[in-house]
This record gives sequence, structure tokens and C-alpha cells, in this order.
Amino acid sequence: MAKALQKIVGLGQRLGTSVVTQGPKVAGDAVQWTRPRLSKFWYYARVELVPPMPSEIPAIQKGFSEVVASARSGKFMNLTTREAFRNTLVCVEVAFWFFVGEQIGRRSIIGYNVKSDHPEPKYI
Repeated sequence: MAKALQKIVGLGQRLGTSVVTQGPKVAGDAVQWTRPRLSKFWYYARVELVPPMPSEIPAIQKGFSEVVASARSGKFMNLTTREAFRNTLVCVEVAFWFFVGEQIGRRSIIGYNVKSDHPEPKYI
């Protein structure tokens, strides 16, 4: 029992020593690895996630009218698989951000607490 305890203590000491000696190097490597990726992310976030400018609103309206015209004429059926997949991904992204906005508005991941007039079943 004492030998097992000594092994555990020795393992803890070695682990603590390696964390103290190698921790700053690992943290520096992590910062060096994330810095270019974060700068690229912030570049695209500033470009893509800004609200539309007032001058861009007519182009948005034109795009919506083209989508409606495509739906009415059946033009969307002539899309390539890649274009259809991209359009599907855009729709999924819009739905995702809608659900995230709902969770932010509720301040909870769990849905609304709806009160019912019906009694709960006894078997639950």
C-alpha cells in the first residue's frame, strides 16, 4: 500500500514539475499557433458580419426578387449539385443564427417554460 502511495506521489511530483517547466513553452506555442488564425478570423468577421449599408439595400431587394422569380419559374431546378449544396448551407446558417438569437433573447438554452392547464400524468 505504501509503495503504491509513493508511486502516486512521485507521479504527482513529476507531473507538477513538467507543468511548471513546460507550461510557458506550451502556452507560447499556443499563442503563436492561434495568432495568425485569429487575425484571419477577425478580418473576415469585420467584412462579413457587419450590417448592410443603406446603399446596399437595393441590391438586397433585387436579390430577393430574383429568388422569388426563380421559385416561380422553376429555374432553381437547373442548379448544379454544388450550387444547390451551397444554397442549402446558407439556409442552414440562417436557421442556426436564428436559433442562436432566440437563445440569446431567452437568456437560456432551454425553451420557454409553458404552463399547462392539464394535470401531469401520474406515470411520469
